[in-house]
Amino acid sequence: MSRFNLKLIGAILGLLIAISGIGMLFALPFSFYYKEDWVPIASAAVITIFTGLPMWLILNKNAPRELKKRDGYIVVTFGWIIMSVFGTLPYVLSGSIPEFTNAFFETMSGFTTTGASILNDIEAVPKGILFWRSLTQWIGGMGIIVLAVAILPILGIGGMQLFIAESPGISAEKLKPRIKDTAKRLWLLYVGLTALETILLMSGNMSFFDAINHSLTTMATGGFSTKNDSVAHFSSPYIHYVITFFMFLAGTSFTLTYFMLKRKFKKVLNNEEFLIYLIFTIVITVILTGFVHAATAHPFERDFRDTLFQVMSIVTTTGFVTEDYTAWTPLITMAFFALLFIGGSAGSTAGGIKIVRHIVLFKNSFLEMKRQLHPNAIIPVRLNNRAIQGEVTYHVLAFMMIYFLIFSLGSVVMAWVGLDFPTALSAVATSLGNVGPGIGGVGPLHNFSAIPDVGKWVLTFLMLLGRLELFTVLILFTPFFWKRE
Repeated sequence: MSRFNLKLIGAILGLLIAISGIGMLFALPFSFYYKEDWVPIASAAVITIFTGLPMWLILNKNAPRELKKRDGYIVVTFGWIIMSVFGTLPYVLSGSIPEFTNAFFETMSGFTTTGASILNDIEAVPKGILFWRSLTQWIGGMGIIVLAVAILPILGIGGMQLFIAESPGISAEKLKPRIKDTAKRLWLLYVGLTALETILLMSGNMSFFDAINHSLTTMATGGFSTKNDSVAHFSSPYIHYVITFFMFLAGTSFTLTYFMLKRKFKKVLNNEEFLIYLIFTIVITVILTGFVHAATAHPFERDFRDTLFQVMSIVTTTGFVTEDYTAWTPLITMAFFALLFIGGSAGSTAGGIKIVRHIVLFKNSFLEMKRQLHPNAIIPVRLNNRAIQGEVTYHVLAFMMIYFLIFSLGSVVMAWVGLDFPTALSAVATSLGNVGPGIGGVGPLHNFSAIPDVGKWVLTFLMLLGRLELFTVLILFTPFFWKRE
């Protein structure tokens, strides 16, 4: 008997492909409205849907209903890869990004919500293609797998294994006992906040097209913009503050946001990760604002706004830009480079290491000194006044070690392909953390187009690793994963 449920795996991958194709159809109204050539997007959608739909219909028939944890890892990892492959079709067929390497880089950057781009003139790209570009981030933000989790139980397939593989870190508290209900509520919240931000941005005289695109990529903490200058194109302080607020929300656990809306404020205020996330962003913004104001001749409000925006953009791994933070001072540049390793909250759409892992790491390091004085005492790490299991602490330690090992090896590889040292370090840090802009040759005023193709493939793999939090992908490279029991 096969160790994997291959029929069901293939059926689910087919469903994900079909959903991706259906997503492409949402870009067509923009092509029609702006009188663009709609055939490439329509062709891409037809090819994608009629590849995925037969896979689902044929393979799902008489397939065993049980989806094991190993099957979940395969579905999640290959789901992201195969969706990115088909996601290149609108770019390639329209000629917007004719080279497959560049198209795959842009698509994987979208689905992983990294926001790294190879486009040199974004505003020259057809509006329908730009909407698809933004939509890939919105889909990837909450995870196409979580969407599938909400749908598959209706079709008679349990989705818990997919949810575990999609969220391999410290898992957020479930909103409802059934995973299907959890996924549905998260998506309703996600859609509602996206719609609300769109309305607020339009109230600031942003066009509907720009508003919906920036809302899609803000809530996904993705950072793709419709403008070459990113959010800096819009000089309105109102727009900057609105996007800053929604970046903060997107970097917060959606579970906590749900509780906030249900007026269960005690759950929010008792959450250590949220409090540290809030306090850290305030403190670092205040400190950096002082340095920024000393380095510029701008009014204080503008320096505060730009600093707050950039801190929130980097910490939440969104990657929007209102100012070239690398032009302020070397000290500020290094501060923003360090922020690439923070990440948002667990259970948010943000990438990166995640604040909760930093909390566990620092608490365990502090308690280790206490254990040295009391070697026989059992001193657990506590989070939210509850002792966490030792295996969770070991997971965090292993994650951090592997994360920085991959960062180091990746930086060496990128230096080997020809990047200067700061650019190599930054390109790897921002790809692995799913941030977007970094420093050096991939800073706010540059993009990833000049990186050699080999380097782009390396960074694409790092984006996938970072989005799926390392273990989901790396476990597929271990012999015991494939070994029969």
